[in-house]
Amino acid sequence: MIAPFDALNIGRPSALSRAEARERCDALAKPTGALGRLEDLAIWLAGCQGSCPPRQVAHVRAVVFAGDHGVSRFGVSAYPREVTAAMVHAFLSGGAGVAVLARQHGAQLRVLDIGVDSELSELSDETRSKVRRFKIRRSSGAIHLEDALTPAETHAAIAAGIAVAEEEIALGADLLIGGDMGIGNTTPAAALIAAGLGVPASEVTGRGTGIDDPALAHKTALVEAALVRAGIRVRDPIDALTALGSADLAAGVGFLLGAARAGVPVLLDGIVSVAAALVADQLSPGVVAWCAAGHRSTEPAQSLALDKLGLEPLLDLGLRLGEGSGAMAAVPLVQSASLLLGEMALLSDLAP
Repeated sequence: MIAPFDALNIGRPSALSRAEARERCDALAKPTGALGRLEDLAIWLAGCQGSCPPRQVAHVRAVVFAGDHGVSRFGVSAYPREVTAAMVHAFLSGGAGVAVLARQHGAQLRVLDIGVDSELSELSDETRSKVRRFKIRRSSGAIHLEDALTPAETHAAIAAGIAVAEEEIALGADLLIGGDMGIGNTTPAAALIAAGLGVPASEVTGRGTGIDDPALAHKTALVEAALVRAGIRVRDPIDALTALGSADLAAGVGFLLGAARAGVPVLLDGIVSVAAALVADQLSPGVVAWCAAGHRSTEPAQSLALDKLGLEPLLDLGLRLGEGSGAMAAVPLVQSASLLLGEMALLSDLAP
């Protein structure tokens, strides 16, 4: 299937600004390479902004794409699917982990119901309208038994993600984070990564919310069944999303496409956002150049996909919360890299 998203005009970060940033890093008042990966981060940011030194990162905006998954009814998670809807309330009230970190770092946080299996009727009419504005469906299909989405839903979810990125950028975002919330969501993410990398379920399936060994074996078998059911359709990224993904994950793909098209850098989070990045880069090669990996999660599929994408995580803290929390925790590193390159003295400026 040829999708219109293949034709998105994804540019490249500025090679000139990257070269200037590398030269400036080497000219700072320090031994060559003494700032380690902060130098690489500053160079990436300069290329994304087309500016050396890069401008201070001051307007971080994160969006949590929430949705339920049919596989959550089949023993792949340690928690019931009702937690997804409950966590939407936690994001809105500021009690979720990523909400706490967003407050700490002065970032803006938005939550959207893309595929939650609830009407969220407890919310006020105004809040409910905002949260459900891009709703695609209630829950996605159980991928080992049926497609997650219809082709029309897949396209609608990607288009929604692009629109959300455009809205956040219009509000001044200079760094974006795509978060996720959905019980069972590591299962479709693992399946998509397995499909994208051509590896078996045993290499990508992790413990998600902390399942035990029997549940892990069951989850692995379910991912393998989903891959067998999808067959050769996994060769096409849109077909793979339709068969193996979910509405919220497809919206995450669109979010990355929209950010890359606008030339706004993105910090990736855990397995769900990295799966979205893998699919987005398959749809429109070049998307990953606008991404940095916020952290390494405990999910094996995330590490495999990061290696494939050529991304080295900024943090490795054993995090597995999702929500965009790992990426949000890495925001100060991006800000530090920018400030160091812009404000640190040059060797040539020092008195003899």
